[in-house]
Order: sequence, then structure tokens, then C-alpha cells
Amino acid sequence: HVHRLVMAAFVLGIPEHKIRCIAPQVGGGFGAKIFMYPEYPLVLVLAKRLGRPVKWIETRRENYVATTHGRDHITDIEVGATRDGVITAFKVHTFANLGGVLSTAALGIPTTLYGRLLSGPYKFPHIYCNVQGVYTNTAMVDAYRGAGRPEATYALERAIDLVARELDLDPAEVRRKNFIPPDAFPYAPADDLMAGLEYDSGNYALALDKALEMVNYKELREEQAQARREGRYLGIGFSSYIEACGLAPSAWIGAQGWGAGLWESANVRMHLTGKVVVTTGSQSHGQGHETTLAQLVADELGIALDDVVVQHSDTQGAPFGYGTYGSRSTAVGAVAVHRSVQRIKEKAKRLAAHMLEANPEDLVYQDGKVFVRGVPAKTKTIQELAAAVALGYSLPEGMEPFFDETSYYDPPNNTYPFGTHICVVEVDAKTGQTKILRYVAIDDVGNVINPMIVDGQIHGGIAQGVSQALYEGAVYDDNGTLVSGSLMDYAVPTAAMLPSYETARTVTPSPVNPLGVKGVGETGTIASTPAVVNAVLDALKPFGVKNLDMPLTPEKVWRAMHANGGNGKEG
Repeated sequence: HVHRLVMAAFVLGIPEHKIRCIAPQVGGGFGAKIFMYPEYPLVLVLAKRLGRPVKWIETRRENYVATTHGRDHITDIEVGATRDGVITAFKVHTFANLGGVLSTAALGIPTTLYGRLLSGPYKFPHIYCNVQGVYTNTAMVDAYRGAGRPEATYALERAIDLVARELDLDPAEVRRKNFIPPDAFPYAPADDLMAGLEYDSGNYALALDKALEMVNYKELREEQAQARREGRYLGIGFSSYIEACGLAPSAWIGAQGWGAGLWESANVRMHLTGKVVVTTGSQSHGQGHETTLAQLVADELGIALDDVVVQHSDTQGAPFGYGTYGSRSTAVGAVAVHRSVQRIKEKAKRLAAHMLEANPEDLVYQDGKVFVRGVPAKTKTIQELAAAVALGYSLPEGMEPFFDETSYYDPPNNTYPFGTHICVVEVDAKTGQTKILRYVAIDDVGNVINPMIVDGQIHGGIAQGVSQALYEGAVYDDNGTLVSGSLMDYAVPTAAMLPSYETARTVTPSPVNPLGVKGVGETGTIASTPAVVNAVLDALKPFGVKNLDMPLTPEKVWRAMHANGGNGKEG
């Protein structure tokens, strides 16, 4: 819908209903497909002029060169802390590369989604952030899975580890000491960092404790010490994070200068046969919307899962929606679906009251049936009611035929998932090669609709975050030419290069929406990169290495280890 609107109203100058956009199953997006690339309207203009279909196919190299890139910051951090590890001030100055051309959300990523989240899960009493956007000769820099929040978490979690190292404190305990306590929610970070919004709910220490228990932290530290005596270098890295999902409300995001509303839409129709069609304004590109939304509707209406069909990605049939990014499909899109279903249930109760000659206030909707409270024998099934309302022979006064409800949901706040990830690595002193031995992820995404889909999102996110830490990076030569513009030159990890993930959850429902959901699409990417980097630098502690820029390639790690003779003795 947004692409159609931009192409029609702002590029071609034609009514938007003259264009129909259909997005088939084309694979993941991860931010790169938000931007309206110039080829899109050019194809339309060419088709119009030639009077025949036109198809544009980009090559892999064109994709690498011309699509948006992500995460290019240079950041200086100052931290004030007491000797016992309580952080009193956090100051950040960041240069954010915007590329040579400004992309759709380029300015919002390092500001709203980075700078405003620099409190993380911590109760810092003073926070200052200054971000300067910089034009360069690179590709456009915009959203990439996590979009600003991974950069904020990386800055925070590296700073926490550096504080712990400087004060010779356990990094887990420094985190615990600075966590926002559960009874402080809703919590507004210091200095109006969130511009009027508050974190919704959280129990950060619980997630940390669960991660420490799963990894057997005390025994792991003993194993690390023994390994060092044997000339092996194990590292343990932490990452405690929060993120903001939903990118809402519209008034708030508009005040940040985004130039768009960010509500979401849904239509739910129940046909005479009792079959349900759900049409969402959200955009599915592999996240499992078809399953999750169908589960939600089937559970709420008390019908079979197979009786629900989910449709999306066609501007002709779907109500206007803002699409999928910012982990908003459940926290915003599913809530719009839920609202439409509640309206159908209320209408069903009114109709059943008319048919049963009962007071609507005395009726209960449960397991796909409407019955008089205390008299379950006086019952109408939702299928019977769907047939009756579709035929319209006898309806209550003022009731329109058919179960067909459309909702537009603009949430009052973001939702704020959180968690703690722990990565365990071993670094080979002879080669600089990093091997991930274990990866433990404890995430709290609020109430969970489909555990398998949630786990899949977390697994994929971790893989992308690990890859950023160890392998991936856009490389330009002195002439501004991208030299990592193919799969021969750009390191994407294989399954053999990644560990088996150990995942678990805590559940802290969000009070922002009636489902208590928060969002999960980006949690793995946000948490994993600093966990891996902190683990590698913990392994390199005997070599006196305190910081390295990503990606931590074997050559870079080896050079750091051997810069002072490579004896493995700190100092």
C-alpha cells in the first residue's frame, strides 16, 4: 500500500487506485524492501508507453551494490560509574553513515530507533546522545533487521563489559546491579529519552538468572580458568537487551519526523458456511502470518483452524496498511485482527439474544457457541449464527446482514521485549579462528501464540547477528567501489559455522494490548552481535585486547592476539 501510494501520488501523479500492487512470496525482507527503488515506477512508465508487460530483474551484484545497507556507525562512549559498578551517566556521540543518497527511513534509524533506546534495560540516571548523520560515497544505509536497536544494544553491552573489566567485576553482576527493577514499570528512561513514552513491563533479572542457570555459569568460569592454564582461550559473552516493537503510536512517530502513520488494519469476514477469511494490512514474507493469525481467529471464535484462510499482499483486496517491519505484525497487525473478531462475537451475541429471546447481557460466547448464562441448553453455534445473519430473514432492529468487520488499530505505545543471551566461544591462538561452543538465549516476547514460529524467528535472528559479529561487512576501495559485491567476496555463514541454539523463555505480558504480545522478529539479531563480540574479547583478555571493530575475522583476531608478542598474559 505504501509503495503504491508513493509511486502514484508522489512520483507518477496519478490516482493510487489506478495501480494494483501484488506481492507474491518473494522471501525475506529484513528492511531492504521498505525503500521504493527507482526501478519500480520506471517499470510502470515503460509498460504504459510500450503497451505491453515489462519485467525487471536485478542481478546479485546489482542487489549488493544498489539495495540499502545497514549498521554503519562510529561511536564514542563515556560512562560514569561508582567503584561497585553502579552506572551514573551514559554519554554517546555517534556518526551515522547515511550513504550517498537518503533512503526512506534513513534518518529515523540512528535517531528514534537508536538514540532513544540507549537506556536499554538499565536505570541510568543521566543519558546523553548526539547523533550526526553523514553523507558518504557508499550505498544508502537504512533499516536492517533490528534497525537501530542492534546498534544501541551493541553500544550499551560493550560499555557494560568495559566497565566490568575496568573495575574487575563480574559482567553479569554489573548488569544485574543496573537493571530496572520489576516494580518500577511502567518506566520512563532518564532525561525524557523516549519523548514521552514508557517501557511497558519487564523482569530483566529473571531472564538473566535463567540464562546463567542454563549455561552453568559458575562451572563455566572454572572451565575457562582451567582452559587458560592449558593454553586454550575460552570466552563468555553477555548481552541483555530490550527493543521497541510496533513503532507507534502514530502521533509519537510523527513527532519524530517520520512522515507517516503506523497503525495497522484487518478485515475479518465469516461466510454463510461458517468459513472465515482474514485479510491483513500486514505483509508476510516468511514470518508465518498465515498460521499465527489463523490460530488467533480460530481460538477466539472457537472454530477449526482449517476453517480460517488468511489473505494479504494485494492492494485490491486488503484494507490500507503500513506493512511489516519493526516486529509489528503481531503487536499491531494481530491486535487489529483481534478487534475485528471481538466485534463479530459481540454481533453474534446480539443476534443470538434475538433468536433465543434473551437479554444480550445474559449471553456468553464460549467455544464457538452462544448460550444463556446458567442455561447451556439454550445455545446457538457460531455457524448457525453466520447462516442466519447472512440470510438476514430475522435480525434485530438496526443490525446489518453478514459478519464482516474491519478494524484500524493505532497502539498507545510500543511494546518492549527483552532478554539475556550468553555466548561461549573458543579462539584458536594459532589461527585467530573463533568457534562458538554454546549459545544460550532467554527471550521474553510477552504471550506467545505459536512457540515454533517464535523459536524460528529467534534462531534466524541469532544467525544474522552472529554473522555480523564474525563474518559480514561491506568493503569499499579508495575509489568508492564495493569490492564485497558478490557471494564470492561477501562472507555469509553456512549452517556448519553456527551452533545449536539453546533457547527458553520467560513470559511478561504487555499491558499495551489485549493479547499481551510484544514481538519477536528482531530479538535474536539485536541480542546476538554484542554477545558474540563480548565473548571473543573475554577470550582475548589474557592478551590485553579490550576492543576490536567488527567483523572479528580470523586475521583481525590473530593480529590483535600477537600484537604484543602473543604470550597470552594480560598487560
